[in-house]
Amino acid sequence: MREIVLSIPTLEAEQNIEIDVRINGRKRTIKYRVEIIGWNGTEPNSEEKVIVLKHAIAEYDKDWELIQIGAPTKNNIPLMFRKKQNTA
Repeated sequence: MREIVLSIPTLEAEQNIEIDVRINGRKRTIKYRVEIIGWNGTEPNSEEKVIVLKHAIAEYDKDWELIQIGAPTKNNIPLMFRKKQNTA
């Protein structure tokens, strides 16, 4: 599947996005969710950040797939998930 890149100007915790698209004349709604994962502790090292990310991704709702890891800041990192489409 080809991807369309959209710039989302503000990142808020638990931001939900729905996009309606037409593919070959058929309407589809694609759902995205942005989650902000905070670092535990004051200033974790890179290894601790990776552990936090792995845990957050592994424990996330299985109906959603990780599609993007954003740029980390001193305090957190944004993750973008897309709702899995039913193929049945």
